[in-house]
Amino acid sequence: MSRRRRNETEEQRARRELISDFLSAANIQSMDDIQELFKEALAGFMEGSFESELDSELGYEPYDVKNKETDNSRNGHSKKTLRTSMGKVDIEVPRDRNGEFEPKDTA
Repeated sequence: MSRRRRNETEEQRARRELISDFLSAANIQSMDDIQELFKEALAGFMEGSFESELDSELGYEPYDVKNKETDNSRNGHSKKTLRTSMGKVDIEVPRDRNGEFEPKDTA
């Protein structure tokens, strides 16, 4: 258990402990490792937001065909590379069968 810092709330202490445990479990040993971890987290966040955006555009979630009210559907993923301040980040962007889906975050 880590020491309590001056003026640190219980929430801040708990968050710091979680981060410490996570960094240890992820075998983070250098600043390059931390940068790669941030890039992976960014990719995961972007991919999740694109999936949600496609859910909204199509009007149904994956495998929820009972609520499908469109002829359009999911059609795999395309690889894209984002240029960020941390360097290039490879992501997979979902596609729709009609080719109409264009994520607003990359437009």
